[in-house]
Amino acid sequence: MEERKKDLQDDVIKEEAQDAEEQTETDAKENEVTEEKTAEAESEQSQGPGDKAEKKAFKKKTKDKKQDALKEKVDELEDKVKRQMAEFDNFRKRTEKEKAAMFETGAKSVIEKILPVVDNFERGLATIPEEDKGSAFTNGMEMIYRQLMTELEKMEVKPIAAVGEEFNPEFHNAVMQVESEEYESGVVAQELLKGYTYRDTVVRHSMVAVVS
Repeated sequence: MEERKKDLQDDVIKEEAQDAEEQTETDAKENEVTEEKTAEAESEQSQGPGDKAEKKAFKKKTKDKKQDALKEKVDELEDKVKRQMAEFDNFRKRTEKEKAAMFETGAKSVIEKILPVVDNFERGLATIPEEDKGSAFTNGMEMIYRQLMTELEKMEVKPIAAVGEEFNPEFHNAVMQVESEEYESGVVAQELLKGYTYRDTVVRHSMVAVVS
């Protein structure tokens, strides 16, 4: 009985000793945290107005540098985009111009091939005998000729005025000189081959005889 009582006393003493040790460690940690906070507060209090202003100025300067670098990058990207847009616009205009030039060249080539057909139509109609004029065949040929000339006119293909006009080397090609009582010198007296323009550009010059 005495031994058991002694054991119980020993256990109580050990528990009290352990609790005292844990309380000591807790108090030490709390003191350490309190000392750190106190040191930080003292450090902040030890900084004068000049130090705070310098720190604030440094932060502002750093922020300004970042903003300047960002603005410079944005300006660089905007300039790059503007250059690319300008290059694309120039490319588009150049392409459209080349396409228009190719179309004009192709149209002129087709018109040049059609004009001999028109010449043959006119020659054929001019040689129809008087007794055949008014026939169904003649009327049909004249109708086809008028239709052809109407379509050419829609394409802005127009004959060049020649007879009675003053000779113009831009539109007329003089192949001979003639005497004339009707026209003055330098005036076209006869048209040997009709000339045509396409959109105010000469496709074929008129072959003419000019009064000497």
